[in-house]
Amino acid sequence: MAVEHLSTDNFAEKIKAAPVALVDFWAEWCGPCRSMIPILDRIADQYNNKVLIAKVNTDENQELAMEFNVRNIPFFLFFKNGEVVDRHVGTISESALKQKLDSLI
Repeated sequence: MAVEHLSTDNFAEKIKAAPVALVDFWAEWCGPCRSMIPILDRIADQYNNKVLIAKVNTDENQELAMEFNVRNIPFFLFFKNGEVVDRHVGTISESALKQKLDSLI
């Protein structure tokens, strides 16, 4: 399953529909954000149908960035049943992401 790109138009609907979701707030110009792309792609494949793996471009969706108080990117939010249960600012290892997701499933 591919990483989904969310916007203000579909964010709430997608998050509410997923039992567990990981959302990466990022921007095209952000080097550390781009370094996370292959990790998120692998996790999306491994957690297919168990976890929604999604990205929000902060340049294109500033309202969402403000709503979740995103000040630095990459910025990861972890949702369970539509509620924010954890957050992480900055790059993060694949194993640390998996550990956080496994604790939510």
